[in-house]
Amino acid sequence: MAQLQLTHLGGPTTLIEVDGWRILTDPTFDSPGRRYTFGWGTSSRKVAGPAQARELVSPVDVVLLSHDQHADNLDDSGRELLAQAGTVVTTRPAARRLAAPNVRGLADWESTTLESPDRPSLTVTATPARHGPKFSEPITGKVNGFALHGHGEETAALWMSGDTVLYDGLREVASRLKVDVALLHLGGVRFSFTGAVRFTMTARESLELIGVLRPRVAVPVHYEGWTHFREPEAVARQTLSVVENVRWLTPGERTEV
Repeated sequence: MAQLQLTHLGGPTTLIEVDGWRILTDPTFDSPGRRYTFGWGTSSRKVAGPAQARELVSPVDVVLLSHDQHADNLDDSGRELLAQAGTVVTTRPAARRLAAPNVRGLADWESTTLESPDRPSLTVTATPARHGPKFSEPITGKVNGFALHGHGEETAALWMSGDTVLYDGLREVASRLKVDVALLHLGGVRFSFTGAVRFTMTARESLELIGVLRPRVAVPVHYEGWTHFREPEAVARQTLSVVENVRWLTPGERTEV
């Protein structure tokens, strides 16, 4: 597979360009300032806008949507983009809720192949993710990560973790997949009434994951722009400075990895 170009647009939203495909992860393009509710008494305020407007990012061939139930992964403007995308790949529950003809829902370890007459085919495989502590899924909802494979290629050109803590499901990913570029959702999400319980990885947890996953490049995303992120970027950068294969992207800047 050809080299990837990544453009981090803010939060989890990243444009992936590879072999003629334009692939967008978790589209969020709303302006900052609004507070969004996530259910069960949780909420967060968006404090930073996208590095590029939605109109500048379109057209998009594929959206990899880790989940639809939280606005920091799919906001109002992002929902409008879904209808314009060629294909949306997401969780099975999200596919049922979105109920659109261009949406494909996958369970853990299911795959779908994307075809186009003018570019190589791509296989997308859903991988496990858990958006919080053990037994939290009935509250936080189903989340998936996704791996991208070129036709006949054993190594995943890219794997995105989705919003998840470090747990056995991610260690299973490391044991089953060879990964070139890992897109890791960090931020150490906490809410005031949940105390020390976290709902996404910290940099220290991602360091452990990088050690077992062993990607060529690890790219942190989804660690800024919202008030529910509790691990500052400076702390994450310091923690991850001990490994050489971590690549921090400048928002809005197209970067070859």
